[in-house]
Amino acid sequence: MKLLALDTATEHMAVALVTAPGTALTRNLPGGAAASSQLIPQVLALLAEAGLPLSVLDAVAFGQGPGAFTGLRTAVSVAQGLAFGAGLGVLPIDSLLLVADDALAQAAGDTVMHQPGWVLMDARMDEIYAARYQHDGRGWHVLTAPALYDLTTLHTLWAAEAPAWACGSALTAFDGRLAPGTARCWPHIADRAAALARLAEAALQVGPLLPAEAALPLYLRDKVALTTAEREAARRASAA
Repeated sequence: MKLLALDTATEHMAVALVTAPGTALTRNLPGGAAASSQLIPQVLALLAEAGLPLSVLDAVAFGQGPGAFTGLRTAVSVAQGLAFGAGLGVLPIDSLLLVADDALAQAAGDTVMHQPGWVLMDARMDEIYAARYQHDGRGWHVLTAPALYDLTTLHTLWAAEAPAWACGSALTAFDGRLAPGTARCWPHIADRAAALARLAEAALQVGPLLPAEAALPLYLRDKVALTTAEREAARRASAA
């Protein structure tokens, strides 16, 4: 098993090269604007470190989102270009599930993750990318697919069914306004690239591979910025 995996959906760039089952070279680096110029050099550096040409890989995995508009385009375009050039298939990876899998590693065997919980990532514009997952001890199950939420909707959902755990950047970004009850919380990610390697390896085992032209990002919003009036209204609402 030899597999390259890329994710630039957040302000953190993750790159992983799986060289054998359970074995990977990984990089966690600043993302955002730096991702477009640094992703390919980091990929080439990992391949050189492993002594592997791209052509011997089994597939290229990529974080499909949801996440930042430009970041998603970066990972998808690089994965697609590499796969086309080497004649490889691609594997889309749920970028929110990366956060859940990292929290699972931080939980260090705590069975709370075997109950339903939420990944909550700051989507800006006072909204949250969120999804509900559960780990059964062998693998992940998607209970509620990634979607874009406001605070009111999430709190309404949690009033009906409180989450056992929650993780993601929104727990910090919303500064106490996001309250998942008594859920165990992991607001910070520890090793996104290691989680990416694990999920990419699992995805390759399950399959199927997609053709390179099927590498597409998961966008959850069409509007990517607020107007000046909308920003001012949001500021007043937050202050109130």
